[in-house]
Amino acid sequence: MSLKSSNQSEHSEQVEKIYLPRTSESENLKKIRHTASHVMAMAVQKLFPKAQVTIGPWIENGFYYDFDSPEPFSENDLKAIKKEMVKIINRKLAVIREEVSREEAERRIQGINEPYKLEILADIKEEPITIYHLGNEWWDLCAGPHVENTSELNPKAIELESVAGAYWRGDETKAQLQRIYATAWESPEQLAEYKRRKEEALRRDHRKLGKELGLFIFSDLVGPGLPLWTPKGTLLRSTLEDFLKQEQLKRGYLSVVTPHIARVDLFKTSGHWQKYKEDMFPLMADNEEAAAQEQGFVMKPMNCPFHIQIYKSELRSYRELPMRLAEFGTVYRYEQSGELGGLTRVRGFTVDDSHLFVTPEQLDSEFLNVVDLILSVFNSLQLKNFKARLSFRDPASDKYIGSDEIWDKAEGAIRRAVETLGMEHFEGIGEAAFYGPKLDFIFSDALDREWQLGTVQVDYNLPERFELEYVAEDGVRKRPVMIHRAPFGSLERLIGILIEEYAGDFPLWLAPVQARLLPVGDTQLDFAKDVVTKMRALGIRAEVDTSGDRLGKQIRNAEKEKIPVMAVVGAKEVETNTLSIRTRASGDLGSISVNQVVDKLQQAIANFDNLQIDVTSGESEASSLSINN
Repeated sequence: MSLKSSNQSEHSEQVEKIYLPRTSESENLKKIRHTASHVMAMAVQKLFPKAQVTIGPWIENGFYYDFDSPEPFSENDLKAIKKEMVKIINRKLAVIREEVSREEAERRIQGINEPYKLEILADIKEEPITIYHLGNEWWDLCAGPHVENTSELNPKAIELESVAGAYWRGDETKAQLQRIYATAWESPEQLAEYKRRKEEALRRDHRKLGKELGLFIFSDLVGPGLPLWTPKGTLLRSTLEDFLKQEQLKRGYLSVVTPHIARVDLFKTSGHWQKYKEDMFPLMADNEEAAAQEQGFVMKPMNCPFHIQIYKSELRSYRELPMRLAEFGTVYRYEQSGELGGLTRVRGFTVDDSHLFVTPEQLDSEFLNVVDLILSVFNSLQLKNFKARLSFRDPASDKYIGSDEIWDKAEGAIRRAVETLGMEHFEGIGEAAFYGPKLDFIFSDALDREWQLGTVQVDYNLPERFELEYVAEDGVRKRPVMIHRAPFGSLERLIGILIEEYAGDFPLWLAPVQARLLPVGDTQLDFAKDVVTKMRALGIRAEVDTSGDRLGKQIRNAEKEKIPVMAVVGAKEVETNTLSIRTRASGDLGSISVNQVVDKLQQAIANFDNLQIDVTSGESEASSLSINN
């Protein structure tokens, strides 16, 4: 189930139950969206005869079409296009599938002078070529599927959403196109629910809330995809790091620190340079000759080759294994600018990385221990709605390294683990890393959007490529197996997802500011500061509102900043050594002794819980407890 904030209405919860299948889950939606995209393209070319169509695929919540048009599309144009689409739908045009030879398809494309279609045709390997017609007026290359008649589309369940720029083939050196995003559903009720979720997503947008809560910023001068963390955001990051470090310490992990750059030779050995080069930042070479010979330094895209060097720095004994090396290591990926999105897709991010070096006999138990750690982390973060994906290789692809035997062994270890745990899972063929299969945890948020978070991978390949060894009990040198794991995935993506899942309303233990004292006047400031000093000494992230604003405004500001615990300090509270407590989770708790508030805050934070106080008990103790006790 998804988390819901306490102030959501029953009506909201009922609306949330409307099921919105993804395109990949519904053959009917595939037909509807394929056909709607063709109807949209036909409408565009009727209104803008000079526009050329390129590609128009379905996406999980709708579809898009890219156009090369000399005239930029406006919001008003979208309304006109939708109006023309309704006319086409109401004409009840038959959707006709035709099979033609490659030569015939090429002849027809040349006849209408659409060069983009020639490039698309060249990429189609299967024959015969399929063309779909809308009546006898419009056609495009397409594999389908489609509905049989445009009358099967419901105009009230279709919406054109936005216009964006896009490069042909995603290549910045090629023509810039105009992309129209749209959605189509089986019913108007589904469209209404989709729009409601979009509005809720805007309310929860981590880019908006991150700015409002003062957690992070982006700077054009620094560069896109490179977040800058403010003091509050850094507190949030540090809290998550400290939480996982404590968990890892209990489980025998050893912390390490590695550089941000390395010789390219390191990544040639690992295979990243050969298989991952396009996603890495360019080579930094001393001169042109070095660049030509591919000699120099690169920003690291992964931490694993560094941890391997630490392992390999000494000959290891079986007595030292399993060795669990852990690092919050920042890595760099050269993501395309059009693919960047707040914290969920960035160019520099910190992975809660660990690499376990184990004997083959230890593999199964260590893998299960890692899964247990990941599930424990999710439980503490209140992330409950997830499923396990067995990310295996596609045997038909050449992007992987290593033998079939090695891959079979690694995939078998993952399959045994999920079966041992009785964990619900599904297979994702082609989702493996190039060096090994993975168990990925796919989380569905409050808006039913899916995100990959934790991952654990089995790797026989890198130990082989780096010739890793350990001395076994019989004195023979053997290869260890590696387990790669990251419960968070990355701090950036995790924080972005948490901001949206909680709608910025962090649980008490995770909130950058856990308690704010609100003095009614200047005469209460010293008392409030003394209380905050005591709270901070005990690890509670507390602060005083020193703005001098009236109490009502202080409360509104604290509410806006989603502070979990607010404590009003007036003359009565100073006199009785109490705090008038209000929490976001439980509302007003009344006047509570300072010591009891501090004690209960510590307990709640340690237990990943909300502040809970027995008000009757608090009032009876208030007069006898002193702030200096």
